[in-house]
Amino acid sequence: MISFFEQILNWSEVWALLIPLVVLLKYKQVPAFLKPVVVYLFLALFLNISQDIIAIFKVRFHFPTWLQTNNYIYNIHSIARFVCFSIFFMQLPQASFRMLKKWLAVVAAVFIVINFIFFDDFFNPGHLSGNLLAAESYILLIYCMQYYLSELRDEDSSKISSGPDFWIVTGLSIYLVINFFVFLFYVPMLDSNLLFALKIWNIHNIAFILFCIFVT
Repeated sequence: MISFFEQILNWSEVWALLIPLVVLLKYKQVPAFLKPVVVYLFLALFLNISQDIIAIFKVRFHFPTWLQTNNYIYNIHSIARFVCFSIFFMQLPQASFRMLKKWLAVVAAVFIVINFIFFDDFFNPGHLSGNLLAAESYILLIYCMQYYLSELRDEDSSKISSGPDFWIVTGLSIYLVINFFVFLFYVPMLDSNLLFALKIWNIHNIAFILFCIFVT
């Protein structure tokens, strides 16, 4: 029974995305500021299916060397998530923190370049980039905080809990807060106790399910 539940969690990065995507099929148009989120959902589905296929079938079907690991797909996913949600935050009709949003994007781009030149291997077969995932979470959390501060400054503060942007940002905040320390210490955990690290990743999967529910 526990094994069956773990299998469901292992595939949650795929099936959880179907919850908002199925609901999305009911709508012919979405507001412009939500389009980066929609793009992210489709990208995430493609990337997550790809990484799960590699993990399950790489040995059975004798995939080539470059397909013997899916760690680089997690790195691509992290960058794609940051790009899509940074565009989402920049397109929100909020007057506050506009310059901060742009500078955060620049800082993130510089960090990614420096990290993969001097510290991490983007195609590392041993593990994904904990530095990238932790930094992405930290910067996106700053975006989330400035969103709430901007909403609180608004004269009509009642709308903070009524718009679709609020639910998306809240779901993203929950996902990032839960996973920040998972991302930060995941690589050391992999090196010290592989089985424990794999169990800890279930926390990420549960947070991802919550995120998809809030986006829906």
